[in-house]
Amino acid sequence: MSTRNLDAVFAPRSVVLVGGSPRPGSVGRAVLQNLRNGGFKGPLRLVNPDYAELDGVQASPDFASLPEPPDLIVVTTPPPTIAGVIDAAGAAGARAAAVITKGLGRGPGSLRDHAEQAARRHGMRLIGPGCLGVLSPHVKLNASFAPQALAGDLALLSQSGGFVSSTIEWATAREIGFSGIVSFGDMADVDVDDLLDHFAIDRRTRAIVMYLNAVSDAPRFLSAARAAARAKPVVVIKGGRHAAGARAAATHSGALATSDAVYDAAFRRAGLLRVADLADLFAAIETLAHVAPTSGKRIAIVTNGGGLGVLAVDRLIDLGGRPAQLSDATIDALDAALPPDWSRANPIDLAGDATPERYEAAVAAALADAQVDAVVAIHAPTMLSEAAPCAHAIAAASGRARGRTYPPKPVFAAFMGSETAPRRILEAAHVPFFRTPESALAGLMHLVRHVEAQAALVETPPSAPESFTPDPARARAAMDDALNTAREWLSPTDVAEVLRAYEIPVLPHAVVDTPEAAAEVARGFIRAGSAAVIKIVSPDLSHKSAVGGVRLALDTAEAVEEAARAMLSRVAARAPQARIEGLLVQPHVRPDDGVETFAGLFDDPTFGPVVAFGAGGGAVEIVRDVALALPPLHHGLARELIGRTRVGTVLAGYDGAPAANVDAVAQTLVKLAQLAADMPEIAELDVNPLMVTPQGAVALDARIRVRLAPRNRRAGPANLRLAIRPYPKEFETGLTLADGSEVLVRPVRPEDEPQVAAFFRAVAPDDLRQRFFTPVKEVPRPFIARLTQIDYARTMVLLAIDQRQRILGLAQIHADADGVEGEYAILLRSDLKGRGLGWRLMRTLIRLAETERLRRITGQVLAENSTMLSMCRALGFTVKVDPDDVGVRLVTLELGRGENVRAVAE
Repeated sequence: MSTRNLDAVFAPRSVVLVGGSPRPGSVGRAVLQNLRNGGFKGPLRLVNPDYAELDGVQASPDFASLPEPPDLIVVTTPPPTIAGVIDAAGAAGARAAAVITKGLGRGPGSLRDHAEQAARRHGMRLIGPGCLGVLSPHVKLNASFAPQALAGDLALLSQSGGFVSSTIEWATAREIGFSGIVSFGDMADVDVDDLLDHFAIDRRTRAIVMYLNAVSDAPRFLSAARAAARAKPVVVIKGGRHAAGARAAATHSGALATSDAVYDAAFRRAGLLRVADLADLFAAIETLAHVAPTSGKRIAIVTNGGGLGVLAVDRLIDLGGRPAQLSDATIDALDAALPPDWSRANPIDLAGDATPERYEAAVAAALADAQVDAVVAIHAPTMLSEAAPCAHAIAAASGRARGRTYPPKPVFAAFMGSETAPRRILEAAHVPFFRTPESALAGLMHLVRHVEAQAALVETPPSAPESFTPDPARARAAMDDALNTAREWLSPTDVAEVLRAYEIPVLPHAVVDTPEAAAEVARGFIRAGSAAVIKIVSPDLSHKSAVGGVRLALDTAEAVEEAARAMLSRVAARAPQARIEGLLVQPHVRPDDGVETFAGLFDDPTFGPVVAFGAGGGAVEIVRDVALALPPLHHGLARELIGRTRVGTVLAGYDGAPAANVDAVAQTLVKLAQLAADMPEIAELDVNPLMVTPQGAVALDARIRVRLAPRNRRAGPANLRLAIRPYPKEFETGLTLADGSEVLVRPVRPEDEPQVAAFFRAVAPDDLRQRFFTPVKEVPRPFIARLTQIDYARTMVLLAIDQRQRILGLAQIHADADGVEGEYAILLRSDLKGRGLGWRLMRTLIRLAETERLRRITGQVLAENSTMLSMCRALGFTVKVDPDDVGVRLVTLELGRGENVRAVAE
C-alpha cells in the first residue's frame, strides 16, 4: 500500500496523451477533447508518430522528443502496445500512467502483467488498465472520457466507469463538486487501498464515496479503510449483493452467511457507511456536501402536513433514530408563535396553511431545545403555503442557529413539490435538500451512523485475552489426530476438548459403541435427576436430526436402549453410506430452561475467519436470525453483535421471563473469536444450541471441521487469515536503562492519545525540528490521532513507559505495500536523554522488523543529528547523502534471518 507518486496523478505538472485520434467517436479523441476543455494549466502534449498535431495540440513521434519528462501519461493505444509505451515513458522520466485501454487479460505472461512489470521497473504508478480515467477538478484535469466535474471536497472512487459518469451528471446538476475522481479498472498497480490512503490525508477532501464490486486483499483494504474512516466519512455502495447467495457449507454458521453479509460485517468494522442503492448513495452525497457529522438521534420534525409527520416518525424509528421530546420551554415558545390548534408535540404540525413565519419560528425553537439534536423540515405544496418563501424561512432559522451553537445542529429539508427554487435557496444555506421525508431522514441518519462508527474504530481487541486463560496447546492436541489422518470432522470428544481448552462450558457426555452401553451411561444421568439425550456419531452426517440421529428427553435406561437400537436401524436405512462411529450420550436440557442460540465460526474466502451468532435450535436455517462480525472481538464488540439479532432482544427478558445472562454469551463469542485467531486449522465451527440461562451459557452440541493451515509468517499467535490484526500483546517487553531503571515497551493503543500529546509537549523544539525536518510549535492533534489509532498491520508504534506512567520515548516503523521495507522514526523526551533509551528502542525495532519478515529498515536523518547517525553506524546501517537534499542522510539496514537481531542484542 503506497501513495508514492500519486501526486503525479492528481496534481501533475505536465500531461502527455498517447493514442490521441482524430476519429470521431474514438476514446482517444474524447480524452483529448476533455483534456483541452477541462482547462488544465500545465503543458499538454501528444506522443503520436502518425500526426504532427491534433486539434491544435503539437504531437511528438516518441517520448525522447518531448521537451521535458511528463508527470502523467494517459494511454489509449491498442493492448499489444501498452507495455512498450509504459517502458518508453518510464525511461523518459514519466512518474505515472492512466491506461484507459482494456482487454489486456490477466495472469502471468498476460499483456497486463507485462505492463505492470514495465511500470515497476521505472517506479511508475499505473492506474488501470481498463479504466475510465482520472479527474482532478481542482487542477482542472479531466484525463478521462467522463463528463466534466465541478471542483469540491468529495472524492469518488469506483470500480465501475458507468457509475462514475452517472454520479458526475447527478452531482453537477446539484452543484456538488469533487476533489478527485478515479475509475480504477483492473488495478494492476494502484488499487482502492492506495486511493483511500491518498484521499484520507488530502486536505481538499472532506469525505470519500466509493463503489466496489469486490475486495481482493482484505487485510490491506481494511487497513486503508479503517485509517480513512478515522479521518473522514467514507460511504460505500457494493455491487453484486445477491450474486453469491448462500455458501455451500456443512455447518449452520457457514450456510447462514452470504458473501454480502460478510462484506456488511467488514464495512461495519471498518467504520464505512454502507448504502444499498443509488438513491441512498445520492442522499448520502447530498448530506456530506452540506453538513458536518452529528451524533444525536433525537430528531424534531416540522411539517405542514400531519400525516406526513406521522409517516416521518415511523421511518425515523425504522432507521434507528428517536423523535425528540420537546421541552416545556420549547412548547411555550411555539404556543406564542403558532395558531392555538398546533399539535403541541413532535411532529410539530404547522397545518396546511403554514406561513414562512411559522416555519421560521418552529425551526428556530426546535434548534434552541437542548433535547433536540437535529431538525427535519417537511413542506408539502398547497395553495395556502408557498414553497420558496418557506425555504427562505428555514434557511434563515438554520443560519442564525449555526452561529450560536457548536457543533451546529443540522437542518434537513424535504420539499415535496416540483418547484426548483427551494433547492437553490436551501443548498446555498448549507441545508441538504430532498424530495421526500424518507430520503431526508436516511441522509440524516448517515451522519449519525458515521459518528457511531468512529467509536467502534478505536476499539482494539488484544491478541492475548485478559478475561480468560485459553490453552492453545490443549486445543491443538485435540485436533492433531484428525489433522494427521486427513479427517475433516473432529470426534465429539475432541470437540468438547477444544471448547474446554477455551473455557467454553460443555455438557458431560460419553461416546459408546452399543445401545446397552448407551443405557448404562444414561442411567447415571437419570439417577442425577436429568433425562438423557442420544445422538448418532458419524463424520459423514452434517446434520444428525435430518436422518433421525437425535433423540431427546429419554427418562429411563430402557427407553435409551430402545431408542438407540431404532436410531441405528433408521440411520442405516436413510444414510447407508455413512460411517457410524458410535452413539453420544449426554444429559437433557429442557428448551424452557433457557434461550436456544447458536454461535459459530467459518472461513470466508475474502475476509478469512468470521464469527456468527443468532437464534439457535432445529429451525436455525429457517429462522435465519444471524449477525456476523470479524475477529478479534472484545466484550463490547460481542455485545454489539448480539444486539444486532432478534434473539438478542429475547435474551433481555420478556413477558415476565427473567433476563438471560447476556454477558456469558458475549464472553463465549470473545472466546470463539480468540479460538479463530489462535487456530487457523479450524475451517468451520458450530455450537448449536448454545443454551443461555440467567446463570450462564452452555454448549449442548457442537461440530468442528478442520483443515491443514499455512504457516503463519508472524512469530505472534495471530491467524494469518485474520483480516484485522489484533493488538500485538506479544510485542510487550521490559527494558533496563543505563541507570538501572525499568521501563515497559509496548505497542500504542488509541486510549494513549492524551499521554502521547503530553509526551510531545515535553520534547524540545529543536528535537521536534530534527524529527519533522521543519520547525514545529505544536504537534497537531490529527497527527497524534493517526499515530495512536493504528491497525498494527502496516504501522507499529512502540511506547517506552516508566513506572510513573510517563511516556519517555516513541519508536515507529512503517512498512511499505509489499512488506519488504520499513521506514523508522525515534523520538525521546528531551529532559530524559542520556540513559541509553534510544539504543534500546532501536534494537527493539530491529527485532520487531525481523519478526515481521521485513528485509530492510530505512530512515532519513538530518546531517546535523550526529547522535542518531553515530548510533545508526554502530548498528550496521549504511549512511548516504540524500541526492535531493545534501542536508539529509539516508540510512539503511539490511536484515537477515536473525543475524541482526542476535548482533544488536549482544
